Amino acid sequence: MNPRCPHCGDTLRPFELPEAGGWETSFHAACFNDDCPYYLRGWERMEGTYGAKVSYRYRVDPSSGIASPLAVWSSDALKDRILDAEIHAEPVVDTPAREHAS
Repeated sequence: MNPRCPHCGDTLRPFELPEAGGWETSFHAACFNDDCPYYLRGWERMEGTYGAKVSYRYRVDPSSGIASPLAVWSSDALKDRILDAEIHAEPVVDTPAREHAS
């Protein structure tokens, strides 16, 4: 069973990472729910704090269990990289960056 987003309860979905990303795995898991409060709050927070018209989604590295924000520039960003697979993730470890972004 895939892990769930702690902000909305939706199932995290695996998505393919870029080849030159430097990650230990070829994919991470993220919440792609466009109604997730974490994602929705991100638009206002990023524009108000940084003047950037971007947001973030909740992401977990399944090899380490570390959670962190995934920057997105539109509601469709990275959805073309979603994989049809099950995730077997380690327990989630929050990072300081994620704590500030919540």
